[in-house]
Amino acid sequence: MTLFFPSHGRTAAPVTSNVMVMTTSASVPTEGAISRDGGVTDRLVNANQRYAAAFTDPGMDARPVLHVAVVACMDARLDLHAALGLELGDCHTIRNAGGVVTDDVIRSLTISQRKLGTRSIVLIHHTGCGLEAITEDFRTELEMEVGQRPAWAVEAFRDVDQDVRQSMQRVRTSPFLLHTDDVRGFVFDVKTGLLREVDPA
Repeated sequence: MTLFFPSHGRTAAPVTSNVMVMTTSASVPTEGAISRDGGVTDRLVNANQRYAAAFTDPGMDARPVLHVAVVACMDARLDLHAALGLELGDCHTIRNAGGVVTDDVIRSLTISQRKLGTRSIVLIHHTGCGLEAITEDFRTELEMEVGQRPAWAVEAFRDVDQDVRQSMQRVRTSPFLLHTDDVRGFVFDVKTGLLREVDPA
């Protein structure tokens, strides 16, 4: 099954802006200082300056227009807005390794529902997830390396469908969430771009 959200075609008038770059003593590298020229963060900051030069405040409220929260994996191959036909302001997006429902995801969903008006929850795992290639032994490896055992679970899994079902169950049984009647789970195929719905049973 393919999930589709309608878009609502917001447009903004084009803006022309001139950006003046100023050099101060603080921005001039001194001898022995670390140069960050060419680093990936500089690339992102430069891209932001170009973005901001044409930016117009959309005047949106913080509440998502579609009243939906999407929980998904942080995998770089998932372009959620493009894959789901979403626009700026449509949804809350919560991402972590695996897209699993952890205590912190419940925290975000609770705020999303109780303070910002969302009602629907969409959970998205994907094929070829990195969490299928590791185990909870990763925590032991970290403990051996740094001398401290992580308090968090890795949340590794072998069956992606079953992990989606577990995430749906965690959402539906949370006492903190107001709306658990519209919770659906999917697996995104990184080869085809299609969503496949997971039966919660």
